[in-house]
Amino acid sequence: MTDALLWLSFGGPESPADVRPFLENVTRGRGVPPERLDEVEAHYQHFGGVSPINRLNREAMAAVRAELLRQGLDLPIYFGNRNWHPLAEDTVAKMAADGVRRALVFPTSAYGGYSACRQYHEDIARARAATGPDAPDLVKLRHFFDHPLFVAAVADAVRASAATVPAGYRLVFTAHSVPDSADRAAGPPEEGGRRYSRQVAEASRLVAAAVGVADYDVVWQSRSGPPQVPWLAPDVVDHIEDLHGRGVRAVVVCPIGFVSDHLEVVWDLDTEAAEKAAELGMAFARSATPNGDPRFAELVVDLIREQLAGAEPAKLSDFAVGGCTLNGAACAVACCEPAKRPGR
Repeated sequence: MTDALLWLSFGGPESPADVRPFLENVTRGRGVPPERLDEVEAHYQHFGGVSPINRLNREAMAAVRAELLRQGLDLPIYFGNRNWHPLAEDTVAKMAADGVRRALVFPTSAYGGYSACRQYHEDIARARAATGPDAPDLVKLRHFFDHPLFVAAVADAVRASAATVPAGYRLVFTAHSVPDSADRAAGPPEEGGRRYSRQVAEASRLVAAAVGVADYDVVWQSRSGPPQVPWLAPDVVDHIEDLHGRGVRAVVVCPIGFVSDHLEVVWDLDTEAAEKAAELGMAFARSATPNGDPRFAELVVDLIREQLAGAEPAKLSDFAVGGCTLNGAACAVACCEPAKRPGR
């Protein structure tokens, strides 16, 4: 018996006063210097201190609720975040008070890896521990980077953006960079790690094939660590400069690593990358993230039905189905562990 769906996301500030405490939540225990927080805070204040992520999550939840009802499923949806209100701990306590005993969890990430997957298991475990013995059982839904509906929605967004730039554009997929050591640790050791970057590459391949583009690039964005620590590269802005040097005059950037417009999308791509392209005289278009596409709501309900009915997962790749666990307790030993800080 499943009583509810928990929509679990990263969180974001919704007023200027929220920004600094939100960033302190995000970076707690990571040794990030105050001057780096000052820099990132300025990015948020550029947009009035408001990230679009909470609003877009609420809109996506409303679409999923409508799709559930359309398909004859009456499943309440609760909203919780890792780093800002509504916090997962408060939401799970509310679920318990409402009598929820078992819920499915939709995390707003399509991929494996530490922050994209394992950390959501940790969020689940922490929220249940804070709630106590009455906490509901929580079953995290699987990775969906290769789901046909995800691929189709992203591919159509790329087509729409490509129609706004000259022919001969370069298609560039981008996702949030992570420390190279964290990517090496992403996935069971027997699989060779790098689950995150391999899944991003596979999603990019599937979308490019759907669009009919044979030659494309996969790059990274939003790194925040010290320069001496290797992160996944190249950076998207550096890559645009490189493309210009090779004679490319138009670029379509697809934020394949994001399901909605985080600040990293509206700042790193719509601001920094777009400004770099304009400076170089290059045509630039950024494709939409998929959560506003009706197929995204269908995808979430499809993942729910997989759990409710034990249906065969809909997928376009040969990658093993991953990420679906009960109470965040089923990760393999040493799978997708966080990156170690220097000296640790």
